[in-house]
Amino acid sequence: MTLIKEPDYGTPERTAEKLVTLEIDGVAVSVPEGTSVMRAAAEMGFSIPKLCATDSVEPFGSCRLCLVEIEGRRGTPASCTTPAEQGMKVKTQTPKLAKLRRNVMELYISDHPLDCLTCAANGDCELQDMAGAVGLREVRYGYEGANHLDAVKDESNPYFTFDPAKCIVCSRCVRACEEVQGTFALTIDGRGFASHVSASQDEDFLASECVSCGACVQACPTATLIEKSVIEAGQPEHSVVTTCAYCGVGCSFKAEMRGTEVVRMMPYKDGGANHGHSCVKGRFAWGYATHKDRITKPMIRAKITDPWQEVSWEVAINHAASEFKRIQKQYGRGSIGGITSSRCTNEETYLVQKMVRAAFGNNNVDTCARVCHSPTGYGLGTTLGTSAGTQTFDSVMEADVILVMGANPTDAHPVFGSRMKKRIRQGARLIVIDPRRIDLVKDAHVEADYHLALKPGTNVAIVNALAHVIATEGLINEAYVKERCEPEDFALWRAFVSEPRNSPEATESLTGVPAADVRAAARLYATGGNAAIYYGLGVTEHSQGSTTVIGIANLAMATGNIGRMGVGVNPLRGQNNVQGACDMGSFPHEFSGYRHVSNDAVRESFEALWGVKLESEPGLRIPNMLDAAMDGSFKGIYIQGEDIAQSDPDIKHVTGGLEAMECVVVQDLFLNETANFAHVFLPGTTFLEKDGTFTNAERRINLVRKATPPVPGYADWEVTMLLSNALGYKMDYKHPSEIMDEIAAMTPTFKNVSFKKIEEMGSVQWPCNDASPDGTPIMHIGKFVRGKGRFVLTEYVPTDEKSTAKFPLLLTTGRILSQYNVGAQTRRTENVAWHDEDILEIHPHDAEQRGIHDGDIVSVISRAGETALAALISERMQPGVVYTTFHHFGSGVNVVTTDFSDWATNCPEYKVTAVEVRATNRPSEWQLKYAKLRDDTRQIAGKTAAE
Repeated sequence: MTLIKEPDYGTPERTAEKLVTLEIDGVAVSVPEGTSVMRAAAEMGFSIPKLCATDSVEPFGSCRLCLVEIEGRRGTPASCTTPAEQGMKVKTQTPKLAKLRRNVMELYISDHPLDCLTCAANGDCELQDMAGAVGLREVRYGYEGANHLDAVKDESNPYFTFDPAKCIVCSRCVRACEEVQGTFALTIDGRGFASHVSASQDEDFLASECVSCGACVQACPTATLIEKSVIEAGQPEHSVVTTCAYCGVGCSFKAEMRGTEVVRMMPYKDGGANHGHSCVKGRFAWGYATHKDRITKPMIRAKITDPWQEVSWEVAINHAASEFKRIQKQYGRGSIGGITSSRCTNEETYLVQKMVRAAFGNNNVDTCARVCHSPTGYGLGTTLGTSAGTQTFDSVMEADVILVMGANPTDAHPVFGSRMKKRIRQGARLIVIDPRRIDLVKDAHVEADYHLALKPGTNVAIVNALAHVIATEGLINEAYVKERCEPEDFALWRAFVSEPRNSPEATESLTGVPAADVRAAARLYATGGNAAIYYGLGVTEHSQGSTTVIGIANLAMATGNIGRMGVGVNPLRGQNNVQGACDMGSFPHEFSGYRHVSNDAVRESFEALWGVKLESEPGLRIPNMLDAAMDGSFKGIYIQGEDIAQSDPDIKHVTGGLEAMECVVVQDLFLNETANFAHVFLPGTTFLEKDGTFTNAERRINLVRKATPPVPGYADWEVTMLLSNALGYKMDYKHPSEIMDEIAAMTPTFKNVSFKKIEEMGSVQWPCNDASPDGTPIMHIGKFVRGKGRFVLTEYVPTDEKSTAKFPLLLTTGRILSQYNVGAQTRRTENVAWHDEDILEIHPHDAEQRGIHDGDIVSVISRAGETALAALISERMQPGVVYTTFHHFGSGVNVVTTDFSDWATNCPEYKVTAVEVRATNRPSEWQLKYAKLRDDTRQIAGKTAAE
């Protein structure tokens, strides 16, 4: 048997392949060896009828429509599973084949509902198309009593319908679930006429293991699986290719439309990050764009206890500008600042930081990216010379060893998580470093070789222990280090990690991880072939986040695992444009491209273009702004697309700072929690309503294209421009492409980036400049950006946030698949069907000690505050550690988190909070106060809208 290797969604393109030449219907064609006859015909523009074959899954050969005749062979083989061979002569259209195909199609139609005119898939049904293609005009027979036309429709999933009466049992949905998503939630049950698609153990879709990624719906050739939005609105008539606005994977989608109404979001097969795959959020959770809660008109009020007043854009903008001018006149130029958003486009983010520097006249600009991934910028910039990950996502398919640290890809980055699981099923080895037993540690189809379940706060100790093994057991790639790295720094590092205090045995009491497991994992990483590290917020959101990132880079350099496919250091960015927000100069100490404001040459180049004198001293970070507000010296802030009153740590301090300000301007889609403290509300726009770019975790710059008009009348970039103009600093861009042209002119790594280039290439990965005119999928090939790689010592310093007799447990936080960040978008979709509240996971031992049972309401108390959550007894956690998510506004998780932060970047230490957990029967005082404040605000807004 010859194995056919079709191109699929998770395999990089072939290079330097052997070609074979064959003849199809009298025409010669050359294709790579291993290509199927069907694919070879398609390359020529010849279409062979098919039902079970699709380019998203491996060939199957079950439908028998794609039969062909091959000279010298008996029978009529399926073209999808027959490999092209040198000299082969194939016929795809003969009277014999036509008769066979009509007979096969007649059998399908005989057991199919005769509702083609009223079927929701009319015009988008491959069964209809193929019936026409084979010339079927009538059906002579059926099988009385053996068909499945009375099968019950499954409507349980909120986004799509499963109608088994229309199923032709082609297995495409089953294979998509297995091969593309890797969930294995579907199977074919029964035999013969009784065979049918089954979700898990014949459960409904909602109750099954299905994760609603949509791969099965996309693969289905009939209306068996179809989006409810298509049933309600009808088939789309045009589409716009754009980029998802959820996580840092940056999936490309076709927004399929009827007029200005979005009918469905279809993952785009040419998307460089997702290759036609999607998750439940990007595929289905876009209904928030038309949710009734959206604020569509500007509003102002004098005090936060006053009713909102709807006003015109002109009045709102002039009022905000007037207040900012008044505050600066009274309190000084540094008394106001701004916050950019990782949800907005590069162009919008760039304009906000430009307005702060040029119109406000200070560097008081920060971004939510600082509270999640700023240690990445510092750590990788220090060691490698650039503040970003090293690889393209496709690189994972050439990894032999995958180390996942402080990340949960299957929940937080599910499209990439599916790709990673596929590689693991192909044989890659897996090391997971995480306090919690995430799904990657073990499920029905993937199992980690090593799970190093460390205590929260001991990341640096475990990285040093891994390095100790590599350094003391002769596992360093000496040739690589000698050629690529600074020798003096390396010698100091080698001596440091070799010290006995850094050994797995010495650190075992700190980390809680058995020394033997650490040694085995280190050996596997160093000797297992191509080794890639992927990390997330469980690395960065610590008081030693920057130190851990440096330690990770040290490991990769010491083993030679940077600078080619299958290796690297890869931060999995949380929000859709975290990378872009950092790139665009959103930090108070940096211009775009990570260049310090004190650099005279850089600053002078911006001064020349912007026509204004710029500050050379860094401005205030968000915590500093809030501190200054409490002190009375910081009085005004412009916040675009960020909800710091829910997402930032130590919420009581955040809300106290906001309450102390005299003008808080919030620009967002909804009246979020920060808007409770706002004096001006400027309605924002969704990704469907504007043009621009996002930059994902692999540095891929994707276009965001306007599919519908902006609901409030202006896109976010236009609103910032209006405010800047009202402040007296003129901006006059006609289109976001002009903003990108300015970014490219002022940012060396973006020098050759333009909307035109992205349109031509589909996407571009920076650096994109004269040295790399078409972008850079893999960084640090041959040499590091900084020249020689720099090893830096990573001294373990225990966090000040420790468990004590009063607070004996450690709280850590994370995300869940169906919800996103603070839930502003996903809570306004049907995703709440999977996760309608944040819960506290607690180990059975800790629960038993406290008399806590499943579902009990418990108080979670830290030195910063208290909240109440429902408890879930779970062995995913180790004793002494509790876990929760932060997706729902009433949970108050960040009331409990403290003000400790990373030593280098002020990134908050969300992942380590000492708490006590007690049974209770009531919400916390904060939750009661908060609920009243929120209800009052919504009531005021409701009255305003009614009036």
